[in-house]
Amino acid sequence: MAIVLLVDDDQKLIRMLSHTLVYEGLDVVTAFDGHEALVRVQQCRPDVIVLDWLMPGISGIEVAQRLRAAQNRTMILMLTARDAIEDRVEGLEGGADDYLVKPFAPAELLARIRALLRRSEAASSGQPLAYADLTLDPLARRVRRGDRPFELTLTEYELLHYLMRHPGQVLQRDQILQAVWGYDFGGEDNVLEVYIGYLRKKTEAAGERRLIQTVRGVGYVLREE
Repeated sequence: MAIVLLVDDDQKLIRMLSHTLVYEGLDVVTAFDGHEALVRVQQCRPDVIVLDWLMPGISGIEVAQRLRAAQNRTMILMLTARDAIEDRVEGLEGGADDYLVKPFAPAELLARIRALLRRSEAASSGQPLAYADLTLDPLARRVRRGDRPFELTLTEYELLHYLMRHPGQVLQRDQILQAVWGYDFGGEDNVLEVYIGYLRKKTEAAGERRLIQTVRGVGYVLREE
């Protein structure tokens, strides 16, 4: 049974979500602040953490950053009332795998938790991928361009992993957002473009030729040109 850690200082919300997730067959552990969350992670090793951003003491974003700094790869869904695009970028760059704005429908939260569980399972059982001189090892979570290794944030890694699973295939913008983030940010948001830029900077850092191509008006493709 998958374990979900719910972290929020709103005890009423925690009780409601716990009831919903337990009913859906998930094992639920709770924490009411950032300090307690870090302890619970060590105690129960959850599969997904649903993490409020604004909490007394250690904030949710700091909890996520501490976990990533410790090489903890547990899937994190950031739950917050902060809905600006800059906040979403900060949350995802800070270590979150998904981002849900309050107020929200419990059914949507459940769907996103299940999507994160599928992503985690796929990443843990994947085979090494290669395209041109770019290689990705899902089990070790290592990426190389030729002989040059480089580091990716968790979201950058998930995006590159998805592109490398579909080499030569033109992927629509909405298709990529759904596969990597689990939902569509909306037509005016540029989160995908920001992360494509991050990947290009890192995959081309030593002057290598570009492999992530823009298909104008459609999306992106991993292709040599």
